[in-house]
Amino acid sequence: MTTDDTLWTFAHRLYARPGVEGACLALQAAGGDVCLLLAGAWLERRGTGFSHERLDELQRISTAWREQVVRPARALRQAWRTAAQDDPQLYDLRERLKGIELDAERVQLNRLQAAAEHWSPGAGASDWLEPLSQPLGGDLRHAIATLRHAAQDQAAGVGDA
Repeated sequence: MTTDDTLWTFAHRLYARPGVEGACLALQAAGGDVCLLLAGAWLERRGTGFSHERLDELQRISTAWREQVVRPARALRQAWRTAAQDDPQLYDLRERLKGIELDAERVQLNRLQAAAEHWSPGAGASDWLEPLSQPLGGDLRHAIATLRHAAQDQAAGVGDA
């Protein structure tokens, strides 16, 4: 797998596409695991067949890391938001914490990739985003469609400079 094919590179480039950040924030606000959803978009783009066993494996890997590492870092960063506006030292610490949170998400994506990269493409239906978003409730169809279309555009090179 080349660097361009990694889940991290895919997710990083996808997040920069128009509408994706807002879609991810909406999914996160609804309780979604954004890294897992980005992995779902990556798996769809690769044509990797969906199965409940595969989904369970990815959820197990992702949930443990998100709950033990990513969420606590995010919660602390968010708790410091207001105070950091008036405290330059706390602002600097908060910015460093933001980098740690991003590093933790990168580890999460790398772990998801390690679990899924050997799954062969074309083995069954490759709809990952619907089952990943179904437990979230609410009307998140627009957010899911935004992720899916942005991933398709990215694969086709649409909008690349």
